[in-house]
Amino acid sequence: MLGKTAGGLFWMFRFLERAENTARLVEAGFRIALTRSTDASSEWESVATTAGVASRYREKYDTFNATDVIDYLLRDKSNMSSVYSVTKSARDNARLVRTALTSEVWTAVNDSWMTIQDLLKRPVKETELPRVLDSIRQQSAIVRGALHGTMLRNDIYDFARIGTFIERADNTARIIDVKYYTLLPSSSFVGSSLDNVQWETILRSVSAHRSFRWLDEDEMSATGVARFLILDRRLPRSLVFSMETTVENLNYLAEEYGERHACHDHAEQMLKKLKERDITSIFDEGLHEFITNFIQNNYTLGQMIESDYKFYG
Repeated sequence: MLGKTAGGLFWMFRFLERAENTARLVEAGFRIALTRSTDASSEWESVATTAGVASRYREKYDTFNATDVIDYLLRDKSNMSSVYSVTKSARDNARLVRTALTSEVWTAVNDSWMTIQDLLKRPVKETELPRVLDSIRQQSAIVRGALHGTMLRNDIYDFARIGTFIERADNTARIIDVKYYTLLPSSSFVGSSLDNVQWETILRSVSAHRSFRWLDEDEMSATGVARFLILDRRLPRSLVFSMETTVENLNYLAEEYGERHACHDHAEQMLKKLKERDITSIFDEGLHEFITNFIQNNYTLGQMIESDYKFYG
C-alpha cells in the first residue's frame, strides 16, 4: 500500500476517535464539575490541560470557564483538535483514500461531517450539552459499524484499527488523569464519597459504568476503577485492550508485508509492561506518573508507525 493511502486511513480513524473522545472528556469534566461547588476555573483548566490545548487556549482567553472551554474543545476552528476540526480532517482524509473505502464507510463519514457541522454551527448551551455530546459519540459509532460490517480484513482495515486504538489508548489515559491528578481537591478526599462519585462519573464517560457493575464485585473505589480502565482485557476502552488490538493488527501487517519494523517491538514492549503490572504496583509508582509515561510511549509508538510505514500526518 502507498504510504499516502496508509497515512490517510491511519489519520482518518485517529481523528474520528479523537472527536468521540474529546466529547467524552468534556462530559467527564462537566459531570465532575457538577459535584464541586468551588474553584470552577481550576477544574476547567485541568480539562483543557488534559486535552493538550491549555497553552493555545490561553492565547485566546484570559480565564478558564465552562462556556469558553466547552466552545474551544467542541467547535473552535482555530483549535486543530476541536471536534469540529478533527471531524473535518477525518472527512478530508476519507476523501483522499475514498477508493480504499466501501461506499458505506465513505457515506457514514460524510454524513457524520454534515451532522457535526449542523450540531456545532452555534455555541452549545449547557442545557443542550448532553444531547450534543451523545450525538457526537453516535456519529463515531455509525462509522465504526460501517467499517466492521463492510470492509475486507486486509491492510486497509489494519491501518484503520491501529489508528483507532492508538488514539483510544491516549484518550482513556487522559480521562483517567483528569480525574485522579487534577480534579480531586486533595489527598484527604481519597476514598471519600466525593472521590467515589467522581470515579463513577469517569466510568460513565467511557461507557463502562454498567460493565463495571456487571463484572466487578468491589465497591466503587480508586483502585477498582483504575484496575478496570487500565488492566481489564474485557473492556474495549481499557489501556491493555487497546494495546492488544494495536499489537494484533501490527502483526497482521507484518504477515502481509513479510517484514517487521521497530514499531512492532515497541508496541509489544508496551503491552508486555502492562501485562506485568498489577494495580498495587501502579499506585505505588504513582498513578499520574504511570499515566504520563504511558502517554509518552504511546505518542512515540504513533511516530514510529508513521516513520516505519513512510507516511506523516
